[in-house]
Amino acid sequence: MTEVAVSLGERSYPIYVAAGEVERLGVVARRHLTANRILVVTNPTVRAIYGKQVQDSLEKAGFSVCQAEIPDGEEYKTLDTVKELYGKALDIGLERGDSVIALGGGVVGDTAGFFAATYMRGVALVQVPTTLLAQVDASVGGKVGVNHPRGKNLIGAFYQPRFVLADVETLSTLPIREIRAGLAEVIKYGVIWDANFFSWLETNIGRLLGLECAALEYAIATSCRIKADVVSADEREEGIRAVLNFGHTVAHALEAITDYNRFVHGEAVAIGMVAAARLAARLGYFEPAGVERISAIVSRTGLPGEIPADVPVEALLEAMHRDKKVASKQLIFIFPEAIGRVRIVRGVPVEAVTAVLAGSRSER
Repeated sequence: MTEVAVSLGERSYPIYVAAGEVERLGVVARRHLTANRILVVTNPTVRAIYGKQVQDSLEKAGFSVCQAEIPDGEEYKTLDTVKELYGKALDIGLERGDSVIALGGGVVGDTAGFFAATYMRGVALVQVPTTLLAQVDASVGGKVGVNHPRGKNLIGAFYQPRFVLADVETLSTLPIREIRAGLAEVIKYGVIWDANFFSWLETNIGRLLGLECAALEYAIATSCRIKADVVSADEREEGIRAVLNFGHTVAHALEAITDYNRFVHGEAVAIGMVAAARLAARLGYFEPAGVERISAIVSRTGLPGEIPADVPVEALLEAMHRDKKVASKQLIFIFPEAIGRVRIVRGVPVEAVTAVLAGSRSER
C-alpha cells in the first residue's frame, strides 16, 4: 500500500492506494471514524459489484451500515438527487456524528460529498473512488458539488474527506474508454508539475493501458501526490491550484456545447491540453517540441487530440467566456513553459485562440 498525505492542518487526511483494499475498507475505516453508523452512497452498477463486499467488510469491523443508491449518470448530479439522500438519511436516523462513504466514480463522489457537507452542517466523509478519473482527480482535493441547468458544478463546497481509499483492482471492471479518460488527467499532472513523471508515462503508457497493478499504483499515487502538493498550498483555488485546470478552458467549453454527451471528461481534457499547448507555442511560451510530446502521448493513449470539424469555433469561444474561471471577461489559460512547469496567463488574445482552435480540427 502507498500512502499519500494531504496536509491541511486540522483537515489533513491520507490517500491509500493499493490493490485489493476494498475488502479491507472496514479495517481502515475503524482507524479514522469514531461513529458506528455509516451510510454508503453508490450507484446500481457499483453496488452490484462491490456492495456486499463493502457491507461485509464494514460490518465485520463493527459498523452499522445502510446503503443508498443514486442513478448512474452526470444528468443525476443534481439537487434533486441530494434531496433524495437527505430523505434517506432522515429515514434511517443518520446523525451528525455518523459517517458517509462515497463508493463509485466522480458523480457519486461529488454528489455524496455535497450531501455529506450539507447534511446537519456536515458529517464525516470517506471517498472510495472506483474509476481512474475519480481516483486521480475527483476524490482528491475536497471539491464537492452538483450541477445546475445553467452549468456544471455551479452549486458546491470545499469539504475534505477523513480518508480516500483507491483500490486499483476496481479498474478492471471499467471499459477501456474510461481508462483512457482517466489517463488524460494523469498525463496532465506530468505536464504541469513533474517532467520525470511525464517521461515515465511516455515509457509506460502501454503498461497502464494493460492495467498492470504495479504501474497503476505508481501512476495513481504519483498523481495524487502532485494534486496533494497543489491542494495543500492552495486549498480554496485562490492561486496556484488553478494550474490543475490545464486543458480545462477548452474542455469545459467543448463539453458544454456538445451537451455533455459526446465526450467523456478526460477526452475533452485531452483535446484541451493539446489546444492549450499549441496556443502557448503560438504565443511564444512553449517550444514546438513540447507540443509534439504532449500530442504524441495523447495519441498513444487512444485519446482525441483534435476538435471535431463540426464543432463551431464561435460556439466554443462563447462557451469559454461563460466559464466560471473567466475574470473580468478575460480568457484565462494554463500554458506550459516546459514539460513539468506551467504558468497562469490572463487576457489571452481572442484572435490567437480563434486561430489555434480553427487549426486544431479533425473530421471525427
